Amino acid sequence: MRVYTHAACLGHDPGAGHPECPARLRAVLDAVQRRWPDADWRDAPLATRAQLERVHAPAMLARVLDAPASFPHRLDEDTLISAGSAEAALRACGAAIAAVDAVLDGEVAQAFCAVRPPGHHATPSQPMGFCLFNAVGVAAMHALDARGLARVAVLDFDVHHGNGTQALAAGEPRLLYLSSHQSPLYPGTGLAGERGAGNLENAPLAPGSGSASFRAAWSSSLLPGMDAFAPELVLVSAGFDAHRLDPLADLQLDTGDFAWIGAQVAAHAAGGPAGGRVVSLLEGGYSLTALAEGSVAYLAALAGEPAVAA
Repeated sequence: MRVYTHAACLGHDPGAGHPECPARLRAVLDAVQRRWPDADWRDAPLATRAQLERVHAPAMLARVLDAPASFPHRLDEDTLISAGSAEAALRACGAAIAAVDAVLDGEVAQAFCAVRPPGHHATPSQPMGFCLFNAVGVAAMHALDARGLARVAVLDFDVHHGNGTQALAAGEPRLLYLSSHQSPLYPGTGLAGERGAGNLENAPLAPGSGSASFRAAWSSSLLPGMDAFAPELVLVSAGFDAHRLDPLADLQLDTGDFAWIGAQVAAHAAGGPAGGRVVSLLEGGYSLTALAEGSVAYLAALAGEPAVAA
């Protein structure tokens, strides 16, 4: 198990009572360490501005990286930065880039980026929804522009639609974006008719719809769409807030659903040009129990290992 993380990711502090708190990452790190005591832990490097500018406008980078006069500093109603936020966001993107390089260079077949803040709501021009930079988008554009791949797929099973990743993919036909998410729910995007250039596929799920609807969406539509696209690399926005314990949503999945999607991702990534190459990035999840259980269940199944309680 190759895991990219950095202590700086714990230094992003949106303030007391904010659901996107450092304890989220600690819960995931502790669970992964218990399950894989011999995991290959790697420190995430710092992403550069040039790497981020493949996705984000310079003015947006300045809002996050050029320190305001005081902290915490509010970027929108839900998204705040502290003195440690800039480094945390750079490390999160650096982890994603390093993981892509590792799998493309054949060092490992799979890698997990245990990082925060999350990223999939950050658009090319706007940090939002707890997200500062779109790490999965930065990883995708690194694979396409710096590593020369022709097709990259992003799979997103976070309970909230990844509007930022979709905004990037809508103008980039080399990138496929597939998402299941609760609807209606923040941010209000991700309707089934949002297709981009045919490279977007959304499966909005009603509140309370649970395991059967989630599994049907992926098995009947989203994963076949990935197969048809034939990506050379699979990136996964792995959010665990669709779990029934999560306080911010109501999709009512259980831990077994994250094991199921992990096994499905592995099987479909193995069957095409991706050759089993998968990079997963931590996104949302606001129940510490669900984060611990869900991340271990997903990663174990992705690696073809038997399920073990976190």
